[in-house]
Amino acid sequence: MKITRKIRIILILSLVLLNISCDQISKNVVRQTIEPYERIEVFKNSFVLTKVENTGAAYSLGADLAPILKVLLLQILPILVLLLLLRQILIKTNYSRETIIGFAFIIGGGIGNLFDRIVYGSVTDFLILDLGIIKTEIFNLADVSIFLGSILVLITTFFNKKGTIFKEKIQ
Repeated sequence: MKITRKIRIILILSLVLLNISCDQISKNVVRQTIEPYERIEVFKNSFVLTKVENTGAAYSLGADLAPILKVLLLQILPILVLLLLLRQILIKTNYSRETIIGFAFIIGGGIGNLFDRIVYGSVTDFLILDLGIIKTEIFNLADVSIFLGSILVLITTFFNKKGTIFKEKIQ
């Protein structure tokens, strides 16, 4: 089925907006219903809701930077990177469907966290998982979007249509 350029752009932007919306709706619910550092155990200690405001990037990196550096590195640079990436997937048509979906997730998650940094001065994080071998730091749905998008892009990049990591045929 041939998708027109306009439909393609609408689908990409819709996917980006869906990721932003899920992230922002979840953060708004958390901001309104959970007190800072309150712990709500959804499944014993395996799945915990809490609320932390992160003034830096992942793992609070950059939280102690000078204000001008913080704006440059945590707001202006990400805006430029996300706009460049969005422009690429909207204009360039030879990316696979999976790569476009992955980049749309990354862009949506990035915009969700960037919106928080600009509007609130911090990013609201609220999820913690402890599944034994998988234990996370605190995160939010934008982080999930970025993670899933990155995994999808990496898998798509490393594996060709035949499901092998090698580009040439193996005899």
